[in-house]
Amino acid sequence: MDFKQANLRPEEIAALRVRGIFEQAGYKKYRMSSFEEYSLYSENRDFLGGEKIITFTDLDGKLRALKPDVTLGIIKNTRATREKPEKLYYIENVYRESRESHTFKEINQMGMEFIGEIGDAEIVEVIDLAAQALSRISSRYVLEISHMDFVLELLGECCLGGVDRIKMIKQLRNRNVEGIAETGKRAGLDQERIELICRIPTLQGNMDQVIRRASSLVKNQRMQQALDTLETLYKAIKEKDPKAKVKADLSTINDIDYYNGVIFKGYIEGSAKSVIAGGQYDRAMQLFGKDVGGIGFALYLNELSRVGEEDPLGQVVTPAGKTREMLNIALPKGRLGNQVYNLLAGIGYDCPDFYEENRKLVFENPEKGVRFLLVKPSDVAIYVEHNAADVGIVGKDILLESAPDVYELLDLRLGKCRMAVAAKNGYLDDPDRTLRVATKFVNVAKKYYSEMNRDIDIIKLNGSIELAPILGLSDVIVDIVESGNTIRENDLYIMEEFKQISARFIANKASYIFKNDIIEDIVSKLSEVVKEK
Repeated sequence: MDFKQANLRPEEIAALRVRGIFEQAGYKKYRMSSFEEYSLYSENRDFLGGEKIITFTDLDGKLRALKPDVTLGIIKNTRATREKPEKLYYIENVYRESRESHTFKEINQMGMEFIGEIGDAEIVEVIDLAAQALSRISSRYVLEISHMDFVLELLGECCLGGVDRIKMIKQLRNRNVEGIAETGKRAGLDQERIELICRIPTLQGNMDQVIRRASSLVKNQRMQQALDTLETLYKAIKEKDPKAKVKADLSTINDIDYYNGVIFKGYIEGSAKSVIAGGQYDRAMQLFGKDVGGIGFALYLNELSRVGEEDPLGQVVTPAGKTREMLNIALPKGRLGNQVYNLLAGIGYDCPDFYEENRKLVFENPEKGVRFLLVKPSDVAIYVEHNAADVGIVGKDILLESAPDVYELLDLRLGKCRMAVAAKNGYLDDPDRTLRVATKFVNVAKKYYSEMNRDIDIIKLNGSIELAPILGLSDVIVDIVESGNTIRENDLYIMEEFKQISARFIANKASYIFKNDIIEDIVSKLSEVVKEK
C-alpha cells in the first residue's frame, strides 16, 4: 500500500513502516497501562532525564503517575531469562515536562527491547533494526554509535570520579572543549590529562577513522575492548547492509547508573534533534534485581512531524548555476553581531550586502554557502536548538540560564563580562535568614546558591536589577557585570564574581552531523583567529 496516498502524517507513515520491520524480526507488541505506581518513576528519575511527573491518587488510595517512560515498565514486568529472552516492541504515549513551555506534553513514542542474554549478535540485530527504521523514514539519515566504557575508563585513568566526573561528562556531551579544560583544572588535573580528554569530542565521524584515532588514547584493556567491540559490530552491520549509514561518536554518553556498553543515536536530515536513542541497559536490569541484560531503542514519532518538508528559505543557485544547500547562521543583533560578522568575513564567510542600509533580517551569499539571520540575542539559542538556524553566536549567560540542547563548540572571547553577586554598600549577610535574591537569571542564581546549601527567595526581574537592593526589594542581586560602573554609581558593591561570560559559537546537534564539513571549517578557522588575539 502507498501510505502517502492515504493522507497519513509523516509520523503515522513511519509507525506503520517500522512496525512491519519489528514484526518481521519476531518482536511481539507490548501493551502497558497508562498509569503506574509513582514510586517506579520517582526512584528512577535519572533514567527519565526529567524531574517532574504527573501524579494522582487512585481510588484505592495509591499514588500513581501518568507514565513518562515505557522501558522502566518493561524492565519491571519482564519475565525474560537468559535461556528464554523476550523480544518486544511498543507504540505508546508518554507524558513529560516541556522545558521551554513549562507544561507537560504528550509524546508519541515507538520502540523495541531485547531482554535476555546480550552478546554481539543481539547488539547487531538491534542496531540493524535501528538503521532499518531510519532508512524507512528517510534515505538521509545517520546512526551514530558509541561505547560507554571507552570514555568512562579514560576518565577513570585520569583520576576523575564523583561530582567531577559528572561535570566532565556534561561538557563532553556539549562538545565544549573550553568547558572540558576548565572542569579539568578545577578537578586538579595536569595539562597532559586535560588535553587527553579534550580529544574525545573530535572522535566523531567515519567509524574506521575514529577507531584509528581513538587507539592512541587507549590506556587499559577495557578501552581497547570497547574499540574492538565497535569495530566488530560495524563490520557485522555493514555485512548485513552495505549501505547502512553508521558512524561513530565516542562523546555520546548516556546515564552511567543505568546504561553500559554500546549506545547509539539516530538523526534524520531536517529534524531538530535525534529521532532515535538507545543502547544497552544491563545496569538498569540489575537495579531491578533482574539477572538478564537488555538493549533497545526509542523512536520519537513527534520529531518526525516536519521531516521531509522543504527548507522555508530553500536552496540557492550559485553564480556557476549550481544549487547549493546553505548554512544558516543566527547572529545576535547589535554590536556583538557586527563583531562576529567581521570575524566570519575575515575567514572568508562574508555577505556583500550585510552593511547596506535596509531593514532586512536575512542576508545570504550563495557562492560561500552561508546565510545570516539577524536575531534578538536572547533568541539565538532557541533558533539553533529548533534547527531554524544551524549555528549561532550567543552569550554564555544565556546558555547557563536556558540550558538549550545544543553543542557549544567555541569560546569567541568577545563580549566579555562576569556573572556576579552584588549588594548595597554596608550590607552584611546573615546566614540564619533566607536570602532575598533579585535577578533575571533565575536558574543561574538557584544553581549557585544550591551549591552553597543556602536558602534563598528568588525575585524575578527583567531590567534595572540594581534598583532592587536600593529600594529594599532584595538583599542581593545576581547579574552580569562588565565595567562595574553601574554597580558603583548606584552605591552597590560586588560581593563575588563566580562565572566568566563571553560569546560562544553553538550548533544544532543534527546540523552538526549533516553539515559537519562547513561547520568544522568555520570552527577551525575561528579558533586560529581567537588564538591570535
